Amino acid sequence: MNRYNIIREVGEGSFGSVCRAINKQTGEAVAIKRIKKKFDSWEECLNLREVKSLRKMNHPNIVKLREVIRENEILYFVFEYMECNLYELISEQANYFSEAEVRRWCFKIFQALLYMHRCGYFHRDLKPENLLVTKDVIKIADFGLAREICSQPPYTDYVSTRWYRAPEVLLKSPTYNSAVDMWAMGAIMAELFTLHPLFPGSSEVDQMYKICSVIGSPNQNSWPEGLQLANSINYQFPQLPGVHLSALVPYASEDAISLITSLCSWDPNKRPTAAEVLQHPFFRPCFYVPPSLRSKTPLAPLGITPPGFGTARTTMPLLEIDHQLANKNNNNALMKSCAKQTQPISRYQPVPSTNNAINMGGAQQTGVVSDAMTERLAQLKVGSGYKVVPPRQAAVAAAPPGFGTARTSKQAAAPPPRMKAGGWHGHTDGFLGRSPNEIVPSAARDHYYSIRKVVG
Repeated sequence: MNRYNIIREVGEGSFGSVCRAINKQTGEAVAIKRIKKKFDSWEECLNLREVKSLRKMNHPNIVKLREVIRENEILYFVFEYMECNLYELISEQANYFSEAEVRRWCFKIFQALLYMHRCGYFHRDLKPENLLVTKDVIKIADFGLAREICSQPPYTDYVSTRWYRAPEVLLKSPTYNSAVDMWAMGAIMAELFTLHPLFPGSSEVDQMYKICSVIGSPNQNSWPEGLQLANSINYQFPQLPGVHLSALVPYASEDAISLITSLCSWDPNKRPTAAEVLQHPFFRPCFYVPPSLRSKTPLAPLGITPPGFGTARTTMPLLEIDHQLANKNNNNALMKSCAKQTQPISRYQPVPSTNNAINMGGAQQTGVVSDAMTERLAQLKVGSGYKVVPPRQAAVAAAPPGFGTARTSKQAAAPPPRMKAGGWHGHTDGFLGRSPNEIVPSAARDHYYSIRKVVG
């Protein structure tokens, strides 16, 4: 640690604290995470999930772990430094983000999720605080709760921060998978459009009430397994019809509403994978095919050509890149071992990092995407996107109490004040066995806007 000059503390949680520091030799700014727990051996340190997962992953949208240091039984993680997190950026936003900005950020996050899930891990704690931002670069951070997709259940029933926690986790399911990350991303996408959380529950029971009030209560057609989970813990869903998301996210286009709706599906098997999300029409403007890679045969037009993209062309030739270019030895071995526990993997591949792999203790980087695949996908550029659809005045009128009112323009009113997500790891608030009669109506709980706790 004597090689680093500590500047200031930038964060603190139940795990420990994070400081901004400068490498005395290189002058590079870094973030140093100090763990409260004492560690008796290096083996114990290197077996931590955060260390194991980050040693295997190297992606431009996943935070880089530079070094692991153990001094006097205290463990330090040295990360690349990022200027702020997405929550702080949202909090300081005076006006709403444009759809092009939301698309650009989410596209990069889903690329990182696709890479992460292919590497055999799911995050389990996605939230704005764990998405770090420097200028136009966004990266997923905090892998303290990450878990192997192929690991054996049962899993911890309290994982992600409550506002972004998937319903199967709220219902204490002993088995879940990477679909919990997709649910969290649906909630985050909506929050980027509205600057306030989609499901701001003040407790686990209130969290489920908020979800039902937005997407409607589940039934035998939408999620039969969920009803079985509820019966197993003697819980009854409140019977609520829900509303169309366009009422709560009035500045989002129809494609954006369609994507958020699919991500926030009750049934985890009906949520799209990261690969499927990247092929959704919402992200079509992100795929720019350079002239050198375009097919000489005329392709069917898409109907709408974003500004600066030239002739409209279908993106399927780019998405259907021959999967034989991938590293079969690594990728196929992982897919075979997880075949029974994961959803089908799309042939679309993320853009891997061009940086050197992190190598700690002689461990070699596990490659997932070949150099040939990397070279072709590196041509992808993010465009400015389609024009945002105007607010749907009639739909906004149907919004439930406590979810905001219709706005006619970004200048009409300032966004509501921000708050931090509630809940602490290892804490439960007595959700099990509650009946609908014990659920307090949403309108009586507007005090949730007063504070947002930080989860360590």
